Amino acid sequence: MTKHDSPGIGRRSFLANAAASAAALSIPAGSVSALSLAGLVHQGAGEPLKVGLVGCGGRGTGAARQALMANEQNVLWAVGDAFSDRVSDAVGELQEALDGSQRGAQMQVSKERMFAGLDCIDRVLDSGVDVILLASPPGFRPMQIEKAVKKGVHIFAEKPVATDAPGLRRVRAACDEARIKGLSIVSGLCYRYHHGRRAVVQRLQDGAIGEILAMQGNYLTGELWLKPRQPSWTDMENQLRNWLYHTWLSGDLIAEQHIHTLDLMAWIKQDVYPTRAYSLGGRQKRTDADYGYVYDHFATVYEWKDGTRGFSYCRQQNGCFRDVDEYVMGTQGQSRVFQHAISGKTSWNYDGPQSDMYQNEHDEMFAAIRAGKRIDNSDYMINSTMMAVLGRMAAYSGKDVTWQEAWESKEQLVPDVLAMDSVPPTDAIAIPGVTRFR
Repeated sequence: MTKHDSPGIGRRSFLANAAASAAALSIPAGSVSALSLAGLVHQGAGEPLKVGLVGCGGRGTGAARQALMANEQNVLWAVGDAFSDRVSDAVGELQEALDGSQRGAQMQVSKERMFAGLDCIDRVLDSGVDVILLASPPGFRPMQIEKAVKKGVHIFAEKPVATDAPGLRRVRAACDEARIKGLSIVSGLCYRYHHGRRAVVQRLQDGAIGEILAMQGNYLTGELWLKPRQPSWTDMENQLRNWLYHTWLSGDLIAEQHIHTLDLMAWIKQDVYPTRAYSLGGRQKRTDADYGYVYDHFATVYEWKDGTRGFSYCRQQNGCFRDVDEYVMGTQGQSRVFQHAISGKTSWNYDGPQSDMYQNEHDEMFAAIRAGKRIDNSDYMINSTMMAVLGRMAAYSGKDVTWQEAWESKEQLVPDVLAMDSVPPTDAIAIPGVTRFR
């Protein structure tokens, strides 16, 4: 099971009403909300699209600004986060930024549409949004995607989209339903929206360095933020505010951050995924209890059915060598992807337009929605998350784990029911050779 079957982007079935132009695409009756339907049928005739944000950290706030910059008719309608201070901070920051760009009128978040709590996803969706931006901790993503699809709302989903295999199977089912409803699903795996990387990957896929033999993907960087625990915080609040360090919320650094590198490997392989992995990993510097039970480094070998090997390295440690790049070796040359360069039988350097890949995601998503088209990134956002989970499972257990075993895993990290006053999930730090694969 190296790639899950799904129809192509072209499978659309829309039902046009009598007032729509003959060129309008159609959607099965009742399959999307009236607001989403209006945005599709009118094909960008200057009507507002109401945007909701769930998850008000730096990435969520950035995504909201990019969504508004994508089209002057987009308005931020509702905002939600687990914590009220995060909501108010995000709204204030966005208002200031948009006022500075003379686009302050796009901020239409009234106090009645500023929601705090673990149920904020429900209230944002109930407010009448057309598009939702999901940027809260990844452990919540399966539930949020399910709810957004049920409501008939277009989705921008930050990476990764789950932290365990049961969660990914839920996302797969929801995305199958989204396809039937004609909803766009755009992934936060932003490398695929970078013009230079698109160009170099296309050349690699076209055989510019011959047959690809091996890839080395590095995400060797420094340590990230830590929120000092406050006396008033419960265990749940502490974990939510420091979600990076709890596997049930983040998936560990191999999923939360290094997934970009893994997705690039899969993209180069034309979205054929590896059949197995084995990995080394552990905690050397971030050993205090404040850092939960995640690792601070992984070194993973991925094997493809055709013999290609991917060597994947990630580390979050200060004071160390840093490198974020992808190196590809073929029978007739090699490529350094982040330099957008190919050497060997063909020498080439990208010299095309430069733009912000984060902005590109939203520009393309909203242009598609307004044109009555859809973007469906669901296959690769699910499979690349699975590739990261596979690597983590291999590192935690010390085993050689196949894709099939990982996809069918019953290990569920995220509880079915969560509340602010409930006891959060806890687990021992994984010890390779001792921790069991489940």
